[in-house]
Amino acid sequence: MPPTYTIRPVASPPPSENPTAAMLKADIDSGRTGDKNPVFDPGLSPLGTDDEAAGTPPSAMCVALARRYENLVRWSRETWPIDAPHHEDGFPTVFAGSIVAIGAILACGIWYVRAI
Repeated sequence: MPPTYTIRPVASPPPSENPTAAMLKADIDSGRTGDKNPVFDPGLSPLGTDDEAAGTPPSAMCVALARRYENLVRWSRETWPIDAPHHEDGFPTVFAGSIVAIGAILACGIWYVRAI
C-alpha cells in the first residue's frame, strides 16, 4: 500500500503574474482561504482538469481573479450573508417565538376547556 501524504502541510504559493489552477488549489489546501485545514487534499481530478478537458482552460486573468476573491474578499463583512461558515447566526428569534406562541395557545386552550 503506498503511503498517503494527506497529513503533510501545504505551503501557500507566492503571488504570480500568471497564476494557474494548481496555485488556486494550493491556496485552498494551505488553509489560506479559510475553507479547510491546511493539509493536502487528494482529488480524483485536480482543479481545472474539467475545463482543460473541454478545451477551454481558465485564463491567467480568471485564475488571478479567483485567487483574489478566495483570499481577500471571501471572509470580509460585505460577503457575510452569502458566505458565513465562521459567523454566528444569532438567536433564532422566529423559531423561539413560534414555540412560545404555540405553548401559550395550548395553555389557553387547556385552561378554557377545564373552565367550561
